[in-house]
Amino acid sequence: MNNFKKIGLTALAGSLVAVSAHAGELSVSGGVNVTFKHGTAKAATNTTSRGIGTDKDVAFSGGGELDNGTTFSVTTASDDKQSDLSSGYITISTPSFGSFLLGNHSGAAHMYYDEEVPQVYEQISDITSTVTQNKVGDFMDNNHVTYTAPTFDLGGAQITAHLGYASDANDTETGDGGVPGEGTYGSGQEAGITIAYDAFKFGIYGAERENNTQTAAGVDNVRDEFNGVWYAKYSMGPVSIGYSEFYIDAGVSGSAEATTSAKVLRAAAGIQEGHQIGIAFNVNDNLSLSYTESEETYNAQAGKGVTVADVDQKIDAIQVAYSMGGMSIKAYQMDVTNPSFDEDADDSKVTEIALGLAF
Repeated sequence: MNNFKKIGLTALAGSLVAVSAHAGELSVSGGVNVTFKHGTAKAATNTTSRGIGTDKDVAFSGGGELDNGTTFSVTTASDDKQSDLSSGYITISTPSFGSFLLGNHSGAAHMYYDEEVPQVYEQISDITSTVTQNKVGDFMDNNHVTYTAPTFDLGGAQITAHLGYASDANDTETGDGGVPGEGTYGSGQEAGITIAYDAFKFGIYGAERENNTQTAAGVDNVRDEFNGVWYAKYSMGPVSIGYSEFYIDAGVSGSAEATTSAKVLRAAAGIQEGHQIGIAFNVNDNLSLSYTESEETYNAQAGKGVTVADVDQKIDAIQVAYSMGGMSIKAYQMDVTNPSFDEDADDSKVTEIALGLAF
C-alpha cells in the first residue's frame, strides 16, 4: 500500500471516529404463504403431481444514523423452511456519495436488472428453475460490495449507476474472516445503469468473472465468463409493458450438446440467450392480471459440418393477484416447452394458488 492510500484510509478512519451514532432500532417483518400446486407432464404416462406447501419468511432489520447524516442498516432473513438464513447484508447510505451494500445472497447489483418485466405474482424463475435469465450475474452473490451512485438528473431523466465487486465470485457464502481458496473461479465485477424518464425506464447490465480452469499442463483452457442483460418498461395508466433480453457465455469450451439432452448452465459448452415479454393490468386497487412470455435459446456454437442444432425453451405464464389489506390471494398457470433445453423432455403445465398473510 502506498503512502497516499495510507493517508486516505487514516483520514477516513478519523472522520468516522469523530461522529457518533444515534440509538438504532430492530424490527421484525415477514409473511406466510399457503400454496396448492398441481402439475401435469404431457407424456404417454400423463403423470401428475399435487402438493400443499407453506412458505414462512421472517426478516430482522436494524439500523441507525450518524451525526453527519450517514445511515446504516443490517438485514438478516430466514429461508422458507426457517432452517437456515437466505440472506444477510449491511447497507451504508451517505448524504452525498451514494450507498454501499455488503453481504451475501442479497442479489448484488443484478437484482435491479434480471427479469425486469411486469408480473403481478412471481418472476417465472421462481416458478421453474429452468429459466436462465435469472442467472445473469448471480455469481456476484457471494460476500460482495455493491455501490449505488447518487441519482442525477439529465434533461429530465433520472440516471442511477451500480458497480459491484466480489473477490470470490462463485455464489457461495464465505464466513467472517474466511479467505477463499484457489478454486474454479476468481474475482468478479459488475456494472449497470438505469435511466427513468416519466413512465419509461431502461436498464443495461453486465458482469464478468475470472475462470481459472486449467489443463494438466497448467495452461488456461477456457474464457472468462460474461453475462449481460437489458430491459425497457413503460406504464400507461393501469397498464405496464416490458421487454428484456439476456446473454450468458459461461466461457466453457467443448463439444456442442445434442438437442435431446438436458443442458446444465455453466457446464454445457453452448451460449444461452433469449428474451422475456410481460404485460400487467391493474383492474382496480385490489385486482391485477399479468401475462409473461419467455423464449430462451441454447446456442450450440457448433462448427462447420456439425449437425447439432440450437434448442429453444418456451414458457407462457398467466398470473392473477387479489389483495385485501394484509391478506392476498395469488395464482398462476404456466406452460413450459422443452424444459432444460431438451427436445425429448416432456412439456409441462403447472398451476399454483396461494394464500398470503403479511405482518
